[in-house]
Parts: sequence; C-alpha cells; structure tokens
Amino acid sequence: MAIASAFGLTAMTYSIGKFGKAGPGMFPLLVSGMLFVVGLVTVVRSYFAEPVTFNYNLKNIALVLLGLCGFTLLSQYLNMIAAVIFLVFCTAYAAPSFTVVRNIKIAACLIAIAFAFKYLLGLNLPLI
Repeated sequence: MAIASAFGLTAMTYSIGKFGKAGPGMFPLLVSGMLFVVGLVTVVRSYFAEPVTFNYNLKNIALVLLGLCGFTLLSQYLNMIAAVIFLVFCTAYAAPSFTVVRNIKIAACLIAIAFAFKYLLGLNLPLI
C-alpha cells in the first residue's frame, strides 16, 4: 500500500486530464489506486482469517528464477516462442501438480498473446 501510495502521489504531479483525453498521470494514478484498494482489502481480510504459517521452498524459488533468466536469454539469442515454452515448463515444476497437457495449453495461450501483441499492437517481439 505504501508503494502504491508513493506512485499515486507521484502520478498526481503530472497532468491527469479527463477520461476522454487522458494525461500522462492518468494511467499510473489508476493503477496505483487499484493496487492500494487490493492492499487495503488484503489487510482488512487478514484480520478475519486464521493465521497460516509461512513456508517457502528454495527449490521452487530457484525454478522460478531459472525460468525467468532462461526466458530472457532464450528470447535474446533464440526466439520468444522457445523462451515462452521454457518459461512455462521450467516454472511449472514448482507447482505441486505438473501436467504436460496443462503446460502445453498455457504455453499456447501465451504464444497466441505474444502474436497478438506483435501483429495487432505492432510491438517488435522476436517471435520467430
């Protein structure tokens, strides 16, 4: 909530504009406002929920970091399709259940989103 507030206050120093013609501060202000509300709901909800012990698994943290680093390297030196497949399958090993079919579906959806970003929004993505 503090980070959302800091970004929101910084965004208010820019011109906000109107919804019909948004200024440069509109988007960061809206995003920081939504993040603040999510944080507020989480804090309020935490008072009514039972405490849960915090467990972390170093293997899972390492798998997620490996997936992100591998995605970066593969998109830079090979292509983004291979990077997305690597990211999905590498990070999926951190989940308690691993199914190949589910990972193929997730990878296919992410690749489709990447193609939409490239061809519909005109982003320069190294897909092929």
